[in-house]
Amino acid sequence: MDRSVRDGGTVGGVDRVRYVDFLRGAAIVMVVLGHWVITALVRHPDGTIAAPELLATVEWTQWLTLLFQIMPVFFLAGGHVAAGSWRRHREGGGGAAGWVRARAVRLLLPTAAYVGIAVPCLAAGRTAGADPGLLGMVGWALAMQFWFLPVYLVVSALTPWLYAAYRRWGLASTAALAGLSLVADLVDLADRGSPVGAAGYVLVWAVAYQLGFGWEDGRLPGRRPLLWAVAGGGAAAFAGLVAFGPYPVSLIRVSTEELSNTDPPSPAMLAWVLAQCALCLLAAPAMERALRAEWLWRLVRPLGRVSMTLYLWHMVPVLAAAAAFYLTDLAPEPVVGSGAWWAWRPVWIAVLTLFLLGLLVALRPVERGLLRVGGAVRPQAEVRQPYSVLAGLAGLAAAVWTLTVWAGEGLARTDAPAGWTVAGFAAGTALVLLPPPRAVVAPEASEAG
Repeated sequence: MDRSVRDGGTVGGVDRVRYVDFLRGAAIVMVVLGHWVITALVRHPDGTIAAPELLATVEWTQWLTLLFQIMPVFFLAGGHVAAGSWRRHREGGGGAAGWVRARAVRLLLPTAAYVGIAVPCLAAGRTAGADPGLLGMVGWALAMQFWFLPVYLVVSALTPWLYAAYRRWGLASTAALAGLSLVADLVDLADRGSPVGAAGYVLVWAVAYQLGFGWEDGRLPGRRPLLWAVAGGGAAAFAGLVAFGPYPVSLIRVSTEELSNTDPPSPAMLAWVLAQCALCLLAAPAMERALRAEWLWRLVRPLGRVSMTLYLWHMVPVLAAAAAFYLTDLAPEPVVGSGAWWAWRPVWIAVLTLFLLGLLVALRPVERGLLRVGGAVRPQAEVRQPYSVLAGLAGLAAAVWTLTVWAGEGLARTDAPAGWTVAGFAAGTALVLLPPPRAVVAPEASEAG
C-alpha cells in the first residue's frame, strides 16, 4: 500500500479527507433536520405548550428514522480521523493519556460553554416563576442530543486499545465487538437495565468506529465484494429482526415501544450500522471524485467549522420559534400529522434555519473565547505524571456520568437543574481541562576546566 501521500495523516490524500469531512458534516445536518422534522408543538386553550411525540402519535413516521439516523456515519468518520491522529501521536513519542485528554477537550470545551449558558437561563426561569412543566420540557429539549457525547467520549478514550486490537487482529476484532454486543443484548432482554446490557452503548458504536480504522489504513476500500455482502446482509438482518423479531422499526427511542433500538443499541441497530457504513465505503470513490469540484467543496467545508455548534445548539431555534409564534398564537396549528401539518413543515424548517443562522452569528464571540481557552489549556501537552492521569480519568468519568444523566432526564427534569449534576459536570470538566505541569528540564552540569 502506498503511504507516501497523506493529508492530515490520512492514507488516500486530499480526496479522502474531503469525503470524511463531508460525512461528518452530512451526519450533523441530518440529525438537525431529523429533530426539527419530528418536533411537534401544540398550544392548548389555557396558553400552555405541549410537544406531542410524533413517532408515537403518528406511527408511520417511525420509518423516517431510517433516513435521519445516520450517527453510524459520524462514528465511521470519527474512527477514520482518530486512527490517523493516534498513529501520528504515537509515532511522535506521545502517550495515550495526552491523546485522550486532547480529544476530550475538543468535546467538553464547547459543551461546557453550552451548559454554562443553558443552566443559568433555566435557573432564571425558575426564579421568575415559570411553569415547572414548561421548564422541564425546555430542559429536556436542551439536552436531548447529549446521548452522543458520553458514548463518543468513552469510545475515544478507548481508541489506543481499540486500535491496538485492530492492528493485531484486523477485522476479527471488529467482529468480536459485534459478537459481544449481541451477548450484551441477550442479557438486556433477560434483565432490563442490566449493566451488562448497557455495554451495548459502547460496543455497537465501537463497531462503526473500528470500521473507520479499516477505512483509514486502506484495508476496506478495495474489498468491494465484502462491502456489498456486509451492506446486503446488514439490511436483510435489520428487515428480519424488525419483521420477525422483537425490535421496532424506529431507530430512535419511542415511548410507546417496550424495546428500543438505541437504548441500548440493539442487534437491529448493529445491522443498520454495518449496512450504513458499508454503503458509505462503497460510495467513497464516486463521492471523492465529486468533491474535487471546488464549488461543492466550498459548500461542505464550512460545516466542519460549525458542526459541534450546530449539534449542541440546534434545539434553541425550536424554543425561540415556540416563544415567538406559539406563545403569541401566531403559528397555524393544523392537526399534528395531517396533510396540512406536513405542508407547513418546509416553512417550519425555513424559519428554524433563519433562527439558527442568527444564533451562529450571535455565538461568534463565544467561539472566539473558546479558541483562546483551548489554547490556554494546552490540549496537545503530554500527560505523564500519575496524579495528572488519575485526575483526568476522574474528570472524564464525572463528565460522562453527568452527561448521561442529562441525556436521560433533561437539564431540568421538573423545574431547574439538579445542583449535584451541575457541580459534577463542572468539576469533571475542570479536571480534564486542567493543563498538566510543564516538563522541567534539569540544566546540564558544566564541564570542569
